[in-house]
Amino acid sequence: MSDEIVTSTGQWSLVVLRTTQSSVKIWAGTLFSTLKMPDHARIELISPDNTVIHEIIKADWIRPFSKIRKRFYITTSFADLQPGQHYEVRFSRRIEAISGVREASWQTLRTAQFDTLPAQLPTTGQKPFTVGFGSCFYNHRDGGQAAGSYKALYDRGDASVKPDITFLTGDQVYLDIGFDSLSFVSSEIRQRVADDYALHWQALGSILNRGATWMLPDDHEYWNDYPFHDSLIPTLLALKISKVRETWTKAAIDGVQRVQQSPQLDFFELGAELSFCLADLRSYRSDDAFLPSADFNRLTDWARSLTCPGVLVIPQPLIVEENKTERNLLSFKTQYQQLIAALGESGHDIVLLSGDVHFGRIATVSLGPKGGRLVEIIASPLSNLTGLNGIATATPSFKPKKFPDPNLFSIPGWQAKPVQYDKSFAVSTKEGRLFSAYPKSRTREHFMTASFSQTDNGEVMLKVNAWRVRERDGNNLPKRDFEEYSLQLK
Repeated sequence: MSDEIVTSTGQWSLVVLRTTQSSVKIWAGTLFSTLKMPDHARIELISPDNTVIHEIIKADWIRPFSKIRKRFYITTSFADLQPGQHYEVRFSRRIEAISGVREASWQTLRTAQFDTLPAQLPTTGQKPFTVGFGSCFYNHRDGGQAAGSYKALYDRGDASVKPDITFLTGDQVYLDIGFDSLSFVSSEIRQRVADDYALHWQALGSILNRGATWMLPDDHEYWNDYPFHDSLIPTLLALKISKVRETWTKAAIDGVQRVQQSPQLDFFELGAELSFCLADLRSYRSDDAFLPSADFNRLTDWARSLTCPGVLVIPQPLIVEENKTERNLLSFKTQYQQLIAALGESGHDIVLLSGDVHFGRIATVSLGPKGGRLVEIIASPLSNLTGLNGIATATPSFKPKKFPDPNLFSIPGWQAKPVQYDKSFAVSTKEGRLFSAYPKSRTREHFMTASFSQTDNGEVMLKVNAWRVRERDGNNLPKRDFEEYSLQLK
């Protein structure tokens, strides 16, 4: 019988991409250019009473980035799983025997774990269904803090806040930071994009292998204000050259589609009690729309047909002011207005999970005359930009005062209502210091958890917590940033 070898495996990745009540999709491989492609590897799905093995031969590996000969990955799906069940995953490669020395053996490269989605929303007294979410991760000064804090909460946190799944809502990498962005050489552009992914995926590894993770891109998975290239930021001036822009775009799309495996739209439900929709409102933008018509109709159809509270996950918030220097969702006024109208159509509450803006905040506002509310929860950043880019840090905004902003447009039959901003549920800030990595005041690095359960009267209870990435409590768990926020949804 062969032995199993466990060694340092920091350049290998094992990611639980998405799960349903009965299936899971797994990503395994390396984004580093220095590792050898295994001739024989395997992914094992381990449950309390069974192990299913997916064998991998050399011909199965896929290159994540076009025209780059190094780096490789594979995805595989497992079906016939049980809802609400805990599973473990093991990614291994075969070490061939050396004649007369030892037998062939298996080396464990990475392990992961996850729970399938429950068949229905948990009730009072059961562990609530909890989503961990965050955005905007710049690796430079993180030092493993983001993944370490998430790992601690997942492994040792109280069941009431332990994440079941994860939503990363944009800017998991910053491809447009640094003066190497000015390169005109196609091969250098591709390698820079691939190297950025390798370093960021290594740093985020303990998040990506704990619970299923859905990833949505925002602009920095491409470049600032993508897909537009009218910026005068010095490091982006090379984008004025069509060949540079085409190469950069293709490499960035490879990262979003092959590495992050981001869905354009994805939907799932927990029984009849809670419905989820994830929408990539960045990758498919045109001059006047953030989604093509057919996909936008699928999004608004979901909103209009809700028979229970909904959770909408998008890379940018809806409660925003007009931005004259960089496009937000309000810049696409027709679809913005139509989406808001659709969200108010069912009369049910919509919980919106988002990021992008480099601050954390909870805001609530009426969604039209049918009684629904928008509960917008922003978690940003996991790790702040540093150095010259440290000026992009931000503190919480409590504008606009009314929604929809009556100075910009109105929706027939709606009245603009005051937005409720409770400053006690805005993530705290830290003062900047001149000539430091953070010259401006910034929102503390954090992620959030949103827990959902069904009350005795059949309503849905929402509880939100914010967790400081770079501070620990007496139990070495991430420190809470504010007292728990709770709201009964309808």
